[in-house]
Amino acid sequence: MATVAQIDALLPQTQCTRCGFPDCRSYAEAIARDETAIDRCPPGGEETLRALSHLLSRPADHLDPAVGTFTPGTVAFIDETLCIGCTKCIAACPVDAIVGGPKLMHTVIEALCTGCELCLPPCPVDCIRLGPAQGVTEGYEGWQFPRGGDERAERLRERYGRHQARDQKTPLEKRARLGAREARADELKAERQAEIAAALARVRAKRGETPR
Repeated sequence: MATVAQIDALLPQTQCTRCGFPDCRSYAEAIARDETAIDRCPPGGEETLRALSHLLSRPADHLDPAVGTFTPGTVAFIDETLCIGCTKCIAACPVDAIVGGPKLMHTVIEALCTGCELCLPPCPVDCIRLGPAQGVTEGYEGWQFPRGGDERAERLRERYGRHQARDQKTPLEKRARLGAREARADELKAERQAEIAAALARVRAKRGETPR
C-alpha cells in the first residue's frame, strides 16, 4: 500500500487547491485513504496522473473536467504601473514567489511561480494576469522541469512549509506584541499617575496644606 509521502512525492507542489483540498499534502492524504480520485490535479497534468495510476494501481485515463485542464508554463505577471503595494498577493502566494513591500511595487519571481492563481482574487486593482512563461519556466510538464523535476517540487514543498509556519507564527507574534504594548501602556499610565501625585504633593507642601 502506498504511503502519503510516496503519493505526495508525485504531486507538483503548486498548492493551488484546484483539487478541492487546501494543499498537495492534504490531497495525498485523501488519496491514501481512498477518499478521492487521482484525477484531480490539473497542474500535474497527464504525467502526474499516469504516475499516480501506476503507484496505486488505479485506472485513470484523463483529468476530471470539473477541476479544469492542464496548461503548461503559465505564470503570474504583475502590471507594475497599476500595483499599489497592498501586499495582499504576497500573503496569498503559497510559495512566496512574489516580492515587494507595503506601498511599494511588487513583482513575481517567475522561476518560483506555479500559476496557482491564488494571487488573483485578493488583488484590489486587478493588476495581476496569467500568461505563458517567458524565462526559465518554459517547457514545464506538470510544473516540473523535464530533468530534475523532483528537485523543483521539493524546493516548492519546502517554501510552502516555511510559508505555513510563518502564517501560523504571525498571529501568535501579533498577540504577544499587543500584550507587550498593553502592558507597557499600563506601566506608563501608572508612572504618569505617580508623577502627578508627587507633583500635587509638592504643591501642597509648599502651601502648607495637609495631604488628603
